Amino acid sequence: MLYVSQILNRPVFDARNEKIAVINDVIVRYGDEEYPPVIGLVARYRRRNFFMPSRDFTDLGLHGARMTSAILDLTPFIRRDGEVLLGKDVLDNQLIDVDGKRVVRVNDVQLIVTGEDWRVSGADVSLQGFVRRLMPQGFFGSDRVVEVIDWADVGYLATDTATVTVQLKSSKDKLSRLHPVEIAQLAESLSPIHRTEVVESLDDEIAADTLEEMSTEAQARILEDMDEERAADILEEMSPDDAVDVLDEMDDEKSEQLFALMEDDEKADVAELMHFDNDTAGGLMTTEFVVFPKELTVGETIRSLREMAETPNMIYYLYVVEEKDSWRLCGLISLRSLILADPTKKLEEVMRSEFRFAHPSESAEDVAQTIAEYNLLALPVIDDEGDIAGIVTVDDAMEILLPKNLQRRLPRLFG
Repeated sequence: MLYVSQILNRPVFDARNEKIAVINDVIVRYGDEEYPPVIGLVARYRRRNFFMPSRDFTDLGLHGARMTSAILDLTPFIRRDGEVLLGKDVLDNQLIDVDGKRVVRVNDVQLIVTGEDWRVSGADVSLQGFVRRLMPQGFFGSDRVVEVIDWADVGYLATDTATVTVQLKSSKDKLSRLHPVEIAQLAESLSPIHRTEVVESLDDEIAADTLEEMSTEAQARILEDMDEERAADILEEMSPDDAVDVLDEMDDEKSEQLFALMEDDEKADVAELMHFDNDTAGGLMTTEFVVFPKELTVGETIRSLREMAETPNMIYYLYVVEEKDSWRLCGLISLRSLILADPTKKLEEVMRSEFRFAHPSESAEDVAQTIAEYNLLALPVIDDEGDIAGIVTVDDAMEILLPKNLQRRLPRLFG
């Protein structure tokens, strides 16, 4: 086992044991492997950096390395796609530790030998790792306790190189093991550019869920920095009310560009909410809800729910309308009550026909107060014709009632 700091600036010897160069950096290749292989060294000879492939040296250790080739190729080093320099790109940079669910600083990189290959095995994030780099060779005792993160748990490495794209492809599945709330919290610990890269690396659905856990301002900045087609895809996965909020936060030109790129169905849902003022029930509501006609039986309703291609992320209430293809609301029923009801009874027999509701023009603060006072998880919004236009969920309501420093701690129940 070695640490990168122990071999940087160490000599490269030829077959006659004469020093011919100095190790300037260690090169690994990112790809699908959890433990990236060392493919060579960047060596320095008379102010010239050149590439020394791993096949041309042996005995890599505290003393340095020894050449196996009699010919020294001094062609200047040029980084290729997928290559990462452990000294330049990794040391002192931040990474996301998926297992520990935290952002940490890399103080050193651990290498292990597997067969004939050296591979990156972990990141030393302890103070001892930093001290090892500062002190003379041999000063740092082997009995010192270090904290090394298994490289298989590295979900993201914050570098400023063009290799980030390759690195993120191999890290996407690791980040996706985390809850979107956790990904959002970790991403916000990084710089804006790295925050965008983290979101870009995720699948559209997870990226949308992650963005919805961030502030509207952060959502807008991230989407503005992304490829427009990709940003539009993620907007389509967001709940319509959140998509409206983030588009409203952007400058008009960018907002119009992204809106125009959205698919027609999602665009229609967003457009439906755009003309409402932000401080009204209409501006607060989402159009993600489920309606069924009152003549349907409980059993038929449950079967229909199972067969639906898409449903809101969280269904607590089902909204009952007068007839199929109608939006005129006549009652509602909780999912729990539906499951416990006699499957042969019609919805109109088991629904609640008396319920609280809001008008689209009602103030958002009044709506939030109603939800809080009546301990509701959602409140339907009904227009002048008696049609259900949307619902206001408890998490959106609480964002109005709670102080800003507590809003982010509220778990998202919907959307």
